[in-house]
Amino acid sequence: MGKELGQRILRAIKKRGISQKELAATIGVTEAVISRYISGERDPKPEMIANIATALHITSDYILGIENDEFNHPRICRLIARNASEMSEQEKKELINALFGEE
Repeated sequence: MGKELGQRILRAIKKRGISQKELAATIGVTEAVISRYISGERDPKPEMIANIATALHITSDYILGIENDEFNHPRICRLIARNASEMSEQEKKELINALFGEE
């Protein structure tokens, strides 16, 4: 896994607009652990990959390099289903607008 996995995590952290420390607190590890994942010094266990994916609103497949940033319909549905309970009312409204609003 190594550095590519770490870079994918880092890109997702930046895209989400949170810090490594915030991610660490969300998933119950130290900031040093996240830093080691990002640098490639340490590979996360499968359950940790799932926790990171959930916290960053991405898929485990993306972190693992199985898929790229392009999501297809089934992946989007899984992502929404996984994270809907954590979305704010504003995020839900934005999602509905993006899905059903005019372009």
